Amino acid sequence: MGEMIQADLAKVGIKIKLVSYKWAEYLKRAAAGEHSMLQLGWTGDNGDPDNFLFVLLGCPAIAGGSNYARWCNREFQKHIEVAKQETNQQKRTTHYLKAQEIFKKEAPWVPLAHATVFKAMSARVEGYKQSPFGTESFYEVDLK
Repeated sequence: MGEMIQADLAKVGIKIKLVSYKWAEYLKRAAAGEHSMLQLGWTGDNGDPDNFLFVLLGCPAIAGGSNYARWCNREFQKHIEVAKQETNQQKRTTHYLKAQEIFKKEAPWVPLAHATVFKAMSARVEGYKQSPFGTESFYEVDLK
């Protein structure tokens, strides 16, 4: 993926050098802001928009180390904070949509893809259900 991004940027005159680190070092440097650009992925663990927008793009998440873009927009922050506490689903959705409009306009990230997850398993497995949250539960799984 890095090489494809590098090639695309070269087409518009931007030259980048790809640098790799061991995972722990990569995350440490990313959290400290030691990058001009980086590549990461994320799997939400609860299905709520807050798990992406506040955790990864909220202003407090810069100091917390999960806002690797180090982007802080006060209007975006206001909308995600209101939405986070709102119990009315329609009002909540309105605030998250406004936050996403700001995200799209400001573009602190360039979302690239949403992966399809495949699981290989024996035909003997029964009752397995794939979780949308990236976790595994074998509570009702059995072998025939």
